Amino acid sequence: MKYSIITFGCRVNQADSLAIEGQLRARGGVAVAVEDADLVVVNTCSVTASADQGARQTIRRIVRSNPDVRVVVTGCYATRQAEDVADLPNVTHIVSNAGKDTLVGDLASEIGLTTAARFGNGDGGCGASLEPGVAGRTAFTLRVQTGCDERCSYCIIPKTRGHSRSRPLLEVLRDIDLAIAAGYKEIAITGVHLGSYGRDLGDGSSLTTLVRHLADLKGPRYTGSVGRTLSGPPVLFRISSLEPMDCTAEIVDLIASSDSLAPHFHLPLQHGSDRMLAVMRRPYTATQYTMMVDRIHRLMPHASIGSDIIVGFPGEREDDMAAMRDVLASVPLSHLHVFPYSDRPGTEASLMRDKVDGIIVRERGREVRAIGERMTRRFRESQAGTTRRALTVDDGWSAVTDNYIKVKLDRQHGRNEWTAVAL
Repeated sequence: MKYSIITFGCRVNQADSLAIEGQLRARGGVAVAVEDADLVVVNTCSVTASADQGARQTIRRIVRSNPDVRVVVTGCYATRQAEDVADLPNVTHIVSNAGKDTLVGDLASEIGLTTAARFGNGDGGCGASLEPGVAGRTAFTLRVQTGCDERCSYCIIPKTRGHSRSRPLLEVLRDIDLAIAAGYKEIAITGVHLGSYGRDLGDGSSLTTLVRHLADLKGPRYTGSVGRTLSGPPVLFRISSLEPMDCTAEIVDLIASSDSLAPHFHLPLQHGSDRMLAVMRRPYTATQYTMMVDRIHRLMPHASIGSDIIVGFPGEREDDMAAMRDVLASVPLSHLHVFPYSDRPGTEASLMRDKVDGIIVRERGREVRAIGERMTRRFRESQAGTTRRALTVDDGWSAVTDNYIKVKLDRQHGRNEWTAVAL
């Protein structure tokens, strides 16, 4: 059976799609272009209205190029608006996020796959048939947690992903072993609310516990709680997006002291105005955020620190934007992801008054993006003259450093090789 996977949205969706890919390959599936596929899995996002629209347009485009294809739709849009998805052409199955981990096994007989499982236990983990380069990805993205119990006023994700649920630590370590054995040299640890990892397990596990295990990777051999030693090349772990209140001093210290952990943070600020943070129901202040980033920068001046910003939130005033400018001018961030606010039906924010005019939202978005571009240039300039560890990606003419700078190489390397690069 020939298949293709299309993924929208966050790193968690990317990890989910990679797990689905491994399960399809292990059951005899062959990856092809969408126009040649018997089956296309579309893993959707629903964080904005444009994400919904993008999924609909993509499905229609797939069917125009491949009129006989069967389309399975999963992810947040499929969970939130299953009835809308059902109206799209060639959609044979709609699978909610709750059923995503067992999607392949549940549909195996219907979609022409073998039924004998030759991979893990179908819990969203690593398929043993994966290797670097599958789905165009050199690094492996591993989801260790899904769902969220926070209630940010703008976010629909708690309704599409449900309550926070963590994968047991031994299962996570098992999948890390599998990924290392498959040849992966970089593994990104991700979750919907990654900082809540372990709170629901009742066994004392936490994100700090997990990060300690990752920090134990020393040189070419790793001995973890699974009780065995794996031979292989050194592996670098990236900790994916962390909410500011979850980026504890202990986690920062572990990253600063271990060569196994990438000096790379993504810490969503969302706004520089305390008034707007309160309306957004974000449980920190701009001053607390600034102090945290400053501490990271003092310990690791080479660390990449990215952030998310929402502009045009309901009630946002010019003095809020002024506060945003002041905060962004004071923190040593390396890049920004800027999101113009848009209503999500079912969220508290969608019912708020004092919506900001669309023209003003776009203007503010352009302004903050320009600030982010200056931050990126400043960070790259600050790293000039240094030498960093980097993993070759794509066609071997480029590499990504441990502190998340993509560089062009002066000669071609093999993919998935460690190399030292001068910045």
